[in-house]
Amino acid sequence: MKSTFLFLFSLLIFNTTNIKAVQQEDTIPVHETFTLASTNLAETRVINVWKPAEYSNGSIKLPVLYMLDGGVKEDFPHLANTLSDLVSKKVIPPIMLVGIENTQRRRDLTGYTAVEEDKKIAPIVGGSAQFRAFIKEELFPAVEQKYRVSQQKSIIGESLAGLFIVETLLTDPSMFDNYIAFDPSLWWNDHQLVKTGNSVMAKFPTENKRFWFASSNTKEIYTFTKKLSKTLKSTKISNLKWAYHHYRNTKHDTIFRASKKRALIWTFGND
Repeated sequence: MKSTFLFLFSLLIFNTTNIKAVQQEDTIPVHETFTLASTNLAETRVINVWKPAEYSNGSIKLPVLYMLDGGVKEDFPHLANTLSDLVSKKVIPPIMLVGIENTQRRRDLTGYTAVEEDKKIAPIVGGSAQFRAFIKEELFPAVEQKYRVSQQKSIIGESLAGLFIVETLLTDPSMFDNYIAFDPSLWWNDHQLVKTGNSVMAKFPTENKRFWFASSNTKEIYTFTKKLSKTLKSTKISNLKWAYHHYRNTKHDTIFRASKKRALIWTFGND
């Protein structure tokens, strides 16, 4: 157990430090930034917004893709550039990207855990409920006030962000229409999200939802993503369209970039 925790902890450290060196090489697209004072989080958050050229049409309302790890020194630049390419080539319809920059990442993206080893990854963990409330009660209204947006909302993220996305799908599925998670850290809290998946899915709402998720060659990740896919197969929820891919030739730090186009096209492309 201890060796597994050390591996996962080192993986989390790598994911938030080494990748930044790569991300900083990405061209930062033209975008807007605003700050939002949050009551739920008791802090001010930085929000980055990318809009496709189609937004210049004064009447169009765009769907929104909310992204975690959405700072300009995080995943925002490379994802915005990918969206720009796909939209310009008409592979996917125009969509707005709203990136949420991190402050205390491991606090915001993790839920409750009874596992003492989990709690060692940061001074504060288990704040996902408050972070979700911030997005739902404060960020959604702010974006709707500032921009012309439709009611369609999606969310995307990797690793702990993927954990948050799966947790949101299972605990508050009506919050988003589309969920995209790369290498979600479902090992958290002794993989309770996976363990309780069957009972939670039995109460799934009637709205149509899409869920795309993928795993790399990291055994501590794909062991549980595969179990989640089996749960989805067994529950057979007609209004949940989902796809799972196991990318054996990718690593935890490369899967996002390697599979993002496929995820975006499956989620937003024309059927």
